[in-house]
Amino acid sequence: MAQSLLQRAGDLQRLPLRFEQVLQGRRLGLMSVTPDGEDAQLFLRAARGLGAYVALIAPPEPGDGAQQLDDIGRLLGRLYEAVECQGLGAAVVDQLAAAGNLPVFDGLAGASHGLAKLAGDWVDPAPLAQRRCWLVQAMLLATLL
Repeated sequence: MAQSLLQRAGDLQRLPLRFEQVLQGRRLGLMSVTPDGEDAQLFLRAARGLGAYVALIAPPEPGDGAQQLDDIGRLLGRLYEAVECQGLGAAVVDQLAAAGNLPVFDGLAGASHGLAKLAGDWVDPAPLAQRRCWLVQAMLLATLL
């Protein structure tokens, strides 16, 4: 999988215009406890760079129970094709994904995600932030196309 993502990220690097609007008309959600943070901004830049519409979604309240999370997940499944969650915890992300029957990423654009490590290991003169962006885009393409 890592090799496939690196190959697609390389394609994004070499042929940016080919991918500029490939997700046009696709609706993604970003549910983050820090929507102005670096990780959220990286996800927005990556998704919008592919032409996707990204809605900022308020995260569930800490006291929301299983039924509320299921309801939120089902609503997300009706509105979006995928959702990036940042800072919510794996159990909440898993429940939203199961209830909504859609891809829900757990910090895909985060500095602690495996993609960030892969970007660090990728030998390329481009800045780390740009390599991370290409890898997030590669994962979005692999998931949505």
